[in-house]
Amino acid sequence: MYTGKITSNENFKMIGDWTSQSKILKERYPLLADADLKFEKGKENDLLARVGTRLNKKRDEVVNILKKVQPSA
Repeated sequence: MYTGKITSNENFKMIGDWTSQSKILKERYPLLADADLKFEKGKENDLLARVGTRLNKKRDEVVNILKKVQPSA
């Protein structure tokens, strides 16, 4: 499991099966809607912005949340 911190200047890339990861996120964060978790390859920043807005979190906090549901590299 990812435990490090990411600064907001680093690029975030989605890895693994997004469908299963988004289900885990919806369980952990019931405020998140399907529209918030819509993901298109290459548009990670859009996803980060939507999730951050919904959860009232900064970009680096959202990246850390998403890293925790990704498979270990």
